[in-house]
Amino acid sequence: MRLTFTIQRFNPEVDSTAHPQEIRFDVGRGMTVLDALIRIKQECDGSLALRYSCRSAICGSCAMTINGSEKLACRTSLRKELERHGQITVAPLRNFPVIKDLVVDMAPFWRKIRDVQPWLSPGSARRREGGGGVHSHPQFHNVDACIMCGACVAACTVHEVSKEFAGPAALAKADRFLSDPREARASTKARLSALQGEHGIWDCTRCNFCVEVCPKDVQPMEAIIRLRRASLERGMTTTGGARHILGFASLVEQQGRLNEALMPLKVVGLAPRGLLHILPLGIKMFLKGKMPNPLGHAFPGLGHLKDLIRRAKRALPPV
Repeated sequence: MRLTFTIQRFNPEVDSTAHPQEIRFDVGRGMTVLDALIRIKQECDGSLALRYSCRSAICGSCAMTINGSEKLACRTSLRKELERHGQITVAPLRNFPVIKDLVVDMAPFWRKIRDVQPWLSPGSARRREGGGGVHSHPQFHNVDACIMCGACVAACTVHEVSKEFAGPAALAKADRFLSDPREARASTKARLSALQGEHGIWDCTRCNFCVEVCPKDVQPMEAIIRLRRASLERGMTTTGGARHILGFASLVEQQGRLNEALMPLKVVGLAPRGLLHILPLGIKMFLKGKMPNPLGHAFPGLGHLKDLIRRAKRALPPV
């Protein structure tokens, strides 16, 4: 079968911007996108630049954007892509500087991985009950299956607008060491403290794209949620993100629903500077009818909801 491939090309020596190139050639049954790209390089255009190594979805080096989604080219079937999209369009990973064609600069990715200190810190290790080896510990939640392909960072909507965001891969790696029973308690607190500021765990918008594109089902967003939960359990509640979560839960517990008039106050507090900052928002909410009537009837079933929340809190394990 003869197919047309649209490949994004960019040679910094001659091009000012990237441009698409269409290449037609015959493909065989059962071929992957990587198989096709290798043949294009060997038979059609030797100048095409791409990365690949193991061809077995282990090394992660052939990650690229295929028909608008981040995938490993070595495990992406040509037939399935054609059936689903009716075309084959290949481009480099988004949110990374392009070196040439389909090859991106991974240096920013590795810098963020190093920033979370992906190694065990010395000190007296935490002890957990139960047997089993460290590498099979259920608390790792499959995070240790990450192959560092960068697909999650390329799909991250926060990274798209904030290049300094730590990113899903680095934060998932931090969660992996947080869950390691050999990690010292003091080091655990230091790890979490370092992730509280700007570009840390509270910047994630939970868009879930990192989970959708991960080829190893690492579920980085779930790892970020675990980091947030661990931060709250250890009393790290001064950031806007932490105050938002606690304020939301408190309002629902007290009133049975979200009170949009009080929610901004829960986040910024009662400091005059913060109140002045949200005053325009408060005026807009009032004009749009977003202010619940303080003299209105109580939410039906509020007592049952409060009882349910109390039971859930009692069922939580001790910190």
